[in-house]
Amino acid sequence: MVKHMTNHPPYLATGSVVGITCPSGYVAAERVSFAAEVLKLWGFDVRLGKTVGSEHHYFSGTDDERLEDLQKMLDSPDINAILMGRGGYGLSRIIDRLDWTKFKLNPKWMCGFSDITVLHSHIHNTLNIATLHSPMCAAFRADTVNAGHIKRLYACLIGESQHYHLPPHQYNRSGTGEGVLTGGNLAILSHLVGSASDIDTTGKILFIEDIGEHLYKMDRMMLTLKRAGKLDNLKGLIVGGLTDMEDTERPFGKTVEEIIYDNVAEYNYPVCFNFPTGHIEDNHTITLGLVHKLTVTELGAHLDLEKEILST
Repeated sequence: MVKHMTNHPPYLATGSVVGITCPSGYVAAERVSFAAEVLKLWGFDVRLGKTVGSEHHYFSGTDDERLEDLQKMLDSPDINAILMGRGGYGLSRIIDRLDWTKFKLNPKWMCGFSDITVLHSHIHNTLNIATLHSPMCAAFRADTVNAGHIKRLYACLIGESQHYHLPPHQYNRSGTGEGVLTGGNLAILSHLVGSASDIDTTGKILFIEDIGEHLYKMDRMMLTLKRAGKLDNLKGLIVGGLTDMEDTERPFGKTVEEIIYDNVAEYNYPVCFNFPTGHIEDNHTITLGLVHKLTVTELGAHLDLEKEILST
């Protein structure tokens, strides 16, 4: 038996410090303050960055301001996790200027999704450190503080084993696969192909999700991954939220599920649709960069993260 080598930041405990910064689009300070209060109720201390509530056109500050705010949190030895205020767009403008020297010596959980996929992919590709694909500050509201998807973020931060159970789907493909879970927003993953932040999918379980894309663009992005070899050697494919997809005036002719299904039809790894993660209300946290086991049968699907998973 050979143990999968994983590298993850220390899990959080009472008194751990969570930093909140906004490296991409603008978010109002009041949307962050409620999230901060929930984190405090969980027993964590909270440190707000200067970009919280700050704005510069579309962004939460100039490139230099967003870079400086995130860099300070990456470098701070007493911050244990960083929760992003929101996604949107902007990380690609600063990712190549970040210095990871101190982060490598003192890694911390990076939490977020959507545009934060840039960070996830870059950290996995260059540092081999696990991250959390998770809700961000806007998801914390009075009516969600006790919701299962919000509680799961807490469970992931403190290192509990994670088990996800899903009903069957007509486009699922049965099978079992075990490997490091990676991925995120499909548009971002396609955008990163060929860059220093490009995703490595070989021998891994790939997760994808997206929002507000035309069907032909979804096909184009899947083909980008396919032509780059990203779909060839997977251990499994997990498809999360596919929200607010749009068709053109002349219909594309396929549903978004059919587009994804057809692009991986020639392979034989398990495929799971309707995973509850992405641009959806019930956005569950998943731990990217750690080994998971995906099992898909006619009865449904299971994704399991164990504290230690062994394989031959």
